[in-house]
Amino acid sequence: MYLALKHTHVTAAVLSICFFIIRAWWSVSGSALLQKKFVRIAPHVIDTVLLACGLGMAGMLGAAAAAPWLYTKIVLLVAYIIVGTYAIKRGRTPQTRAIAAVIAVLIFMYIVGVALYRSPASWFI
Repeated sequence: MYLALKHTHVTAAVLSICFFIIRAWWSVSGSALLQKKFVRIAPHVIDTVLLACGLGMAGMLGAAAAAPWLYTKIVLLVAYIIVGTYAIKRGRTPQTRAIAAVIAVLIFMYIVGVALYRSPASWFI
């Protein structure tokens, strides 16, 4: 069961970042595609699956899940969400949205490193 959750989690993470990059590009370029119903709903579905699988795996790990790397992922996830809203919606200019998108992708990459190495140091170990 854990392996199925992990594979679903990783798949949702890949879909999430790919879709985020596409939406960020559309946001910066002012594309009307960003307003399509599917584009507004799909990220919530993907991210719900991503979070549910992550919580399921953390529950299966039990006390081991209370490791510093997991707390780091949670804090970085909140940062990613906040910066991501500036990349897609809240950024007032295309330049601001582009900078926020780059920062959000960097945060996401750091989260991936934390997950792979199970260390708050991420790629820097």
